[in-house]
Amino acid sequence: MDTGLLLPALLTGIFCYLGAIETPWLFGMTGGFYIVGRPLVAGLLVGIAFGDVQAGILCGLAVQAVFIANLTTGGATNSEITYAAYGGIGLALATTKDPAVAVTLAILIGQTFGLIFYNSRMAAYSFWNTRAQTAAEKNDDRGIVLNHVVYPQITTFLLRAVPVFLAIFLGKGLVNWLLSNVPQVVTDIISVLGGVLPALGIAMLMSIVVKEKAHLIFFFAGFVLMAFAGLNMIALVFIAALVAYIVFLATGNASNAQPKAANQSADSTVFEDDDLF
Repeated sequence: MDTGLLLPALLTGIFCYLGAIETPWLFGMTGGFYIVGRPLVAGLLVGIAFGDVQAGILCGLAVQAVFIANLTTGGATNSEITYAAYGGIGLALATTKDPAVAVTLAILIGQTFGLIFYNSRMAAYSFWNTRAQTAAEKNDDRGIVLNHVVYPQITTFLLRAVPVFLAIFLGKGLVNWLLSNVPQVVTDIISVLGGVLPALGIAMLMSIVVKEKAHLIFFFAGFVLMAFAGLNMIALVFIAALVAYIVFLATGNASNAQPKAANQSADSTVFEDDDLF
């Protein structure tokens, strides 16, 4: 057991708790789920906790690409992204610091333990909500505060911070043992899949964003500029913003012209009708 992991694992568990949608300290969904709960931000925070920001961001970037098109419909989800981010990136930084390993661990944690704890938390909230409603019917202010605020937050902390802390603090030895004892072909498969899955996430996002086949031209133009012209991501963002603005002006003028033409046609039609009478 590596006691040097105590503080980084503890901080990672606390960050995972702060990334919950029901945590009030960072305004829940606004600063928690949509900022601290994102894998890219998680990579930065976990990298700071482990003292290796570069490795943390690289792992966060790879995990973010996998979950970039992840959607939550109502209360149903196919993977718990916050558990996946902090558990996968934390374990990767505690072991190999390899982004491919971070992706593999993130998917494993998010779709197994993450969903188990996510559904357990939802079930526990139903229990606390029932007690809060009973307290409200009895005008019990203390009971309302305890069952609506205090107990749910304790439940969230226990089901988020503690499992992630234990997974990193106690799981380092297991992950190292698996990586050193499994056949080389299995390790190679994990590395390949870890590299391919971010591309799959981007492809899923494109299937949502790209509405017309002509839009693929912009994607391939950006790929060519980055791969063959040697432009970095920042330069590509500025070029993309400029092209998007030009396209917006062109399509906006066209769409505004059509209603004006339609109105003029309608006015002329009315004028002709008046003449008839």
